[in-house]
Amino acid sequence: MDLGIVTPVVNLNPRFDPPAWERHGGIDDIVEVARAAEHLGYRWVSCPEHVVIPEPTAATRGGRYWDPVATLSYVAASTETIGLLTHVLVLGYHHPLEVVKRYGTLDVASGGRVILGVGVGSLQPEFELLGVPFAGRGARADDALRAIRGSFSERVPRYSGPHFDYAGFVVEPSGVQSHVPIWVGGRSRRSLRRALELGDGWIPFGLSLDELRALLGGADAAALEARAPAFELVLAPEPPLDPVGDPRAAATAVRAYGDIGATALALRFRHDSREHYIEQLEAMMEVAAGVEDR
Repeated sequence: MDLGIVTPVVNLNPRFDPPAWERHGGIDDIVEVARAAEHLGYRWVSCPEHVVIPEPTAATRGGRYWDPVATLSYVAASTETIGLLTHVLVLGYHHPLEVVKRYGTLDVASGGRVILGVGVGSLQPEFELLGVPFAGRGARADDALRAIRGSFSERVPRYSGPHFDYAGFVVEPSGVQSHVPIWVGGRSRRSLRRALELGDGWIPFGLSLDELRALLGGADAAALEARAPAFELVLAPEPPLDPVGDPRAAATAVRAYGDIGATALALRFRHDSREHYIEQLEAMMEVAAGVEDR
């Protein structure tokens, strides 16, 4: 089972009570965590996307969202092998070729390390402020996914769909991965089906183990089995784990998510300093290795 991290500092989610060091953290902290994760064998670091958050909503969603292109580019320049995941990029805010150009450039600069985590989006005031349609966003996202898939790493891409139609334009650079991994985010059965139809994996958020078990064991179980083992099921244990203080509970979580089919875990940890966070990274690798050895 692969391990990746929901990178600290870049987003302060009030649900997880971010500690003081994160609130005051900066790019040096992000880079040191990324380097430690790379050294230990974690598969990716991540960065989410929101352009703006309505002030009343910030109390529940948090107001800080580092820009993923700038953040992951800085991390790429400071690392060598670790994956660079958008977790998640909101498709409705971008033309597909904008995604291809920006993340294709990052893919070239990083030597093919981009993983596109994408989502449909749910924050209507943000859509409205950015001047993009909220209604019909699911169908537009589906078309955007097909367009991105057909255009990534293509110098002169061509696509014709219900929402996007283009040909005869040079996009350079546009990526080095001929099949960039695309993981679809969300918390609904529709997002799972979108992932199975158009993506390479599903990376849900905010779902309990029981809710995930119900979704994965429902009507789409046969489709999941048909896509295995290539399809990635990237699950996020909640609450955050504490492998230093409670390795047994961390091991129980790894086994529980593995039992419902997880191929990878997107991890948050309990921590009170950068040093403690890196200790948690180390301890989690030991926990996961112990589970796999059994």
